[in-house]
Amino acid sequence: MAPLRYVIIGGSAAGMAAAQAIRELDRDGIITVLSAEANPPYYRPMIPFIVTGRKTPGEIAMTGQGPYTARGIDVRLNAAVTSVDPSARTVVVNDQEPVQYDRLLIATGSRPYIPPTIQGVDIPGVYAPRTLADAQSLADRVSRAREAILAGGGMVNLKFAFALLERGVSVTMVVTSPEILSQVMEMDAAALIRDALVRAGVRILTGRNIVQIIPGPDGVAGVLLDTGEEIPCQIVCIGKGVRPNVEFLSESGIVVDGGVVADEHTACLLGKQQKRLPDVYTAGDVAVTFDPITGQRMMTALWTNAVEMGRCAGRNMAGWTTLYTGTFGILNATQVAEVPFVSMGIVHTAGTPYETHIARTANTYRKLVFTEDGTRLIGAVFVGDIHHAGLYRYLIRERVPLNGLKAAVIRHQLHYGHILKA
Repeated sequence: MAPLRYVIIGGSAAGMAAAQAIRELDRDGIITVLSAEANPPYYRPMIPFIVTGRKTPGEIAMTGQGPYTARGIDVRLNAAVTSVDPSARTVVVNDQEPVQYDRLLIATGSRPYIPPTIQGVDIPGVYAPRTLADAQSLADRVSRAREAILAGGGMVNLKFAFALLERGVSVTMVVTSPEILSQVMEMDAAALIRDALVRAGVRILTGRNIVQIIPGPDGVAGVLLDTGEEIPCQIVCIGKGVRPNVEFLSESGIVVDGGVVADEHTACLLGKQQKRLPDVYTAGDVAVTFDPITGQRMMTALWTNAVEMGRCAGRNMAGWTTLYTGTFGILNATQVAEVPFVSMGIVHTAGTPYETHIARTANTYRKLVFTEDGTRLIGAVFVGDIHHAGLYRYLIRERVPLNGLKAAVIRHQLHYGHILKA
């Protein structure tokens, strides 16, 4: 019997996790990863370290490091898939080269969203840093920059803010919302993180938008805000979210609703009847999956979720039927200056009937969100003190009835013994 031909479109978190999972289960299959990028697969969350100079491209490479040690995976670079034909089991690379498959994974990820309301985004010095090439270009630009403006107060810009500060560049963050991190927590929780940013040297302007990027002899010279204020800078970083890469599927018949719609086994759907498409799967930023808390359809641009879904897809492609249990709409964990935080599940509760418990000190904040009847934990935010956050994630994800655990959860006395008992 001829070995199966596995084709994976996309060489980032989901695609490489799937390739690894396939190889663990199928030693003989032919695995081809088609990546549109010029660089070999790398850990995307680490590209801010390229800007600081703490890491080289080789040090953040995926293949051969960490869990990505599988052999016999053919990664083809500069290979952008421009169309897919499920009936012929063919994808076309760069508008000219057909590639046959037996099992296909669509893991094309996402690209930065650039608001059309900002004029001048093509001026040199403007970045929406998402790729290794972006980070390398930004690192080069930093050497001749004094000031940077970051449009958006989300996770990506927070990381690049500290990379730029480390390189001696002053940073101003321009945020549309009344507070930073508005997508992952409410204002009272974000206050501690905002304070940490200000102490680190970041200037934060909320309730404002950039309407124009001002050119100069060497590219960016400043920005114009909707308030009429002009701020000088030599770098602009736009962090306003992402959009899934699905345009190449327009003639495929594969169901796209924002992203590629997946069933409970990460398989794609086909046509108006949305029938399960045999041997075609999807994972990562491009996939429309579901939130295990609410059951609602959603997309997420988180590395950890992409890896988990990619491994599930890879197992299904290799013939090991595996159920995908969904992904949190919000699941973030990082550290800003000296302040760690975790945000997961349902965290925006204003105007909702959810039961909430908030505890705060001068240096910590904890918010727990329960179902309306108070029987299950469905969301949590920890700022400053994040110990045992993984246990709370387990309670949320597995929909554990709290019964006698609730008091320990509220008092933040939860421990592994409670989980074993549950």
